[in-house]
Amino acid sequence: MGEVRLIDIGKRFRLEVDRKEQIVTALEGVNLTVADGEIVMLTGPSGCGKTTALRIVMGLERASTGRVLVAGRETHGCGHDRGMVFQHAELLPWLTARENVRFGLEMKGVRGSELDDTADHYLEMVGLTGSANRRPHQLSGGMKQRVGIARALAIDPDVLLMDEPFGALDAQTRETLQAQLLEIHARTRKTIVFVTHDLDEAVLLGDRVVVMGQGRIREIVDIPLPRPRIDVDAIRGDALFAQTRHRIWRSLHAGARDAHDVVFS
Repeated sequence: MGEVRLIDIGKRFRLEVDRKEQIVTALEGVNLTVADGEIVMLTGPSGCGKTTALRIVMGLERASTGRVLVAGRETHGCGHDRGMVFQHAELLPWLTARENVRFGLEMKGVRGSELDDTADHYLEMVGLTGSANRRPHQLSGGMKQRVGIARALAIDPDVLLMDEPFGALDAQTRETLQAQLLEIHARTRKTIVFVTHDLDEAVLLGDRVVVMGQGRIREIVDIPLPRPRIDVDAIRGDALFAQTRHRIWRSLHAGARDAHDVVFS
């Protein structure tokens, strides 16, 4: 139901440098299938094209070449079959947490008591029942990200797209939200495509890690850790965790030696 397919995706930008036009290639020949219910992590150096790929899947950017299919249907622009969580929550500051979650539902056409019932359900899922009436300035960074996750989940998308959603948080909050995301995934089985620079995060959350460089997929690493991943501390101490992380690290550093990456993210 939530399968995502990127078929020969390419993306080129026109830039003017010193009054001369240049063509910059952000993505080239990207082919990837994300299975229904799978968590796939995209990682790579800054400028390798991972966020551009995510934005193309969401419909925020148009590919120069290729197609994106979600649940077998070709995408054209944004749609309610996809929800996105950004690096910063991007909440509407004049709305409460509940109203921010309701906003996406209203855009989808939901009306009446279902609005609050659905918003409250997803706020409970992310542990914010007691903060439903707070405005963003009254929330911590981690709480804002939880509202962003609830807002994306509330529209019941087939696919959840996450662009470094925990990257700006302190280590303790980040680890708490990683564990919470694992719990949410176990309950919802949503397909998730997640951009990260954090290799520990990539191994902990993902079923596969896609290592990117210079706008291409360099390697796809399977994560040999079973689900559900309940005891996060035990997982981090597992020898398989360390071995898999090191394999991804080697892939990233081998790619860095090959060439300089394009300055795009």
